[in-house]
Formats: sequence, structure tokens, C-alpha cells
Amino acid sequence: MGRLTGKVAVVTGAARGQGRSHAVTLASEGADIVVCDVPGDIKTIEYAMGNADELAETVRLVEQQGRRCVAVEADLRDTAAVQTVADRAMAEFGRIDVLVCNAGVMSAADSTWQLTDEQWADMLDVNLTAVWKVCRAVVPHIIAGGRGGAITITGSTGGLRAVAGCTHYNAAKYGCIALMRTLAWELAPHNIRVNVVHPTGVNTEMSNNEWFGRWLDEHDELAEPMRGNRMPVDVVQPEDVSKMVAFLVSDDARYVTGTETRVDAGFMIK
Repeated sequence: MGRLTGKVAVVTGAARGQGRSHAVTLASEGADIVVCDVPGDIKTIEYAMGNADELAETVRLVEQQGRRCVAVEADLRDTAAVQTVADRAMAEFGRIDVLVCNAGVMSAADSTWQLTDEQWADMLDVNLTAVWKVCRAVVPHIIAGGRGGAITITGSTGGLRAVAGCTHYNAAKYGCIALMRTLAWELAPHNIRVNVVHPTGVNTEMSNNEWFGRWLDEHDELAEPMRGNRMPVDVVQPEDVSKMVAFLVSDDARYVTGTETRVDAGFMIK
């Protein structure tokens, strides 16, 4: 018996990286899983998004844990697509207990004033507005279940410290903190808890790709605040973050809500 036996979790951005790890970890704790990811690239993002084959691999890995997994290809910027994710979860499982809002993207510019309208809009649309849209679609089902529940939103140390060239990313992640705090207040009477997890750099495709490596090399002064942690590791692994997510959505954290938890290897104290 795992900590999440009998529960159903929706995990966004689950084709690979942290989202895949979260889905597999929650399944190992007994949850059935609904995973979703965007079915195509985004013009202002310089690396490839997750694809259908990667989402199918996540399903396979979840099923290896002995749990059911349903995959939905959905652009979470689109209200109708988000509603489809919630509707599919209810049609397949009849309940939603856990929501992990993990989907996110990264881009950068030389300065705040050199960001384009499109870069700003895409970043806020994916990293903040889509989080709100997913919560808006899923929360009524968790409330209706009458069993309580838990929501975890992926923040970032980039939402806690200024990072030049990434103002749009900073703003979106700060916004997730405000969204979490308000939802936590609103949902506490329903025994639904809401928290944010702030990772440092994580070994995923979002930060470990050719474009970002080149950007860091070409912007050494801007990149310096991003580099390294106080503990002797360059990045943490997705599974390190997943263990915190699993704790926060389990009954072990039944009175933990409205909080920000860092998995940052000491990044914020360096």
C-alpha cells in the first residue's frame, strides 16, 4: 500500500523531465495517473517540446508501476483543450484527487527591454495562465469529490531571485506563488491543500539543451547568478523534486498548505 493508493493524479507537462518523473513517482505510491503535454513546438522557445512518442513512454513507465495511465495531448493555453483533460480524467476514473501543475517553458533575451511581445506572451501563457486554466478546470472536480485533495505547482528559484534576461520567466513564476496562496486560502475549508515547489536547476531538457548552453556561454555576466548551488552539485535530478511532490500531495503533509518548498541544493543561500 502506497501513500496514494486509490487516488487519481493529473500531471501536466509529463512527456519527459520533471513531469514524467512526477507521474512515475506518484504511480509508485499507488496513484492512477492522467498525463498531458503540448502536441507541438512553440515559436519563441528555442528547444523542442515533448512529443507524442515521449508521452507514450511516460504511459509505459507508469504502467510498469502497476497503475493505469491515460495520456491526453493538449495545449494548456487553450481553454477547451484544458477542459478536455479534466473531462477525460473524470470519464476514465470518476475522480481527481491530486493535481501537479508542472508544464513550463524557458526562453531568454539580453535584457528586459529586449524581450519581444511574443516572448513575453508565450511565457506568461504557458507558465502562469495555463496553470490557472488547469486549476480552474480541475478544482471543481476535487471539491465535488468531498475527499479533500492536493495541488502542487512547479515554481523555480528563478521566481525568488532576479535573473537578468529572464524577466518574463521570473514574473510568471512569481505569479504562480500568488496563485498558490490565494487558492490555498480559498480551498482550505474543503481540505484541499495547495503548495509550490521551487527547484534549482534540474537535469531536464528545459535547461540541458544546445540553445541554453550556448546562451549561457554567450552571456557569461548575465548567467553567473544562475550557475551553481551551495551544495557541491551543478543540478538536481528530476527524482529529487518528485520525492518532495509526492510528500506534499500525500496525507503525510495533510496540514501543509500555502507554502513554498525549495529543492535547491542551497542555491538561495549561496
